[in-house]
Amino acid sequence: MTATMESLVDTIEEDERWEPFGLAPLAERAAAATLAHLGLEPPEFEISLLGCDDARIATLNADFRGKPAPTNVLSWPSDERGAEAEGEAPDLPEGDADMPEELGDIAIAWETCEREAAEAGKPMAEHVTHLVVHAVLHLLGYDHVRDGDASLMEGTEIAILAGLGLANPYD
Repeated sequence: MTATMESLVDTIEEDERWEPFGLAPLAERAAAATLAHLGLEPPEFEISLLGCDDARIATLNADFRGKPAPTNVLSWPSDERGAEAEGEAPDLPEGDADMPEELGDIAIAWETCEREAAEAGKPMAEHVTHLVVHAVLHLLGYDHVRDGDASLMEGTEIAILAGLGLANPYD
């Protein structure tokens, strides 16, 4: 198990396959791009990321969502930031450079990500970047349960990924 500390994302690579993949720098880049796109200063925030396997994420999914099956990514926001009105942007946190605000935790599973990337015919790094952007948006209060919220979240993801030189994942 390897742990790395970056300015924004504290990454723990519980599954050793994540280290040579480069999860820590990929997550740092994706999270920073997400915050910057929304006008937030990355050094004012902290995120914890667990790079794990399907068995571990299935346990987490069962414990926290009552769904005992693997999934690609899970997120646990430190605060409820969602907008009350459907389709409106959530209330974004203030941030603090002296005492960075914890946005929450993310877990991402190797086997599910690898399988989904292969099924979509795209590089795993591109798929994982999308999932990290998606999870960071969840930490910031974005959601996709209601149609208006889903449209806002997907449009925001597409714009962030385009800024990183990546294609629309929903095409």
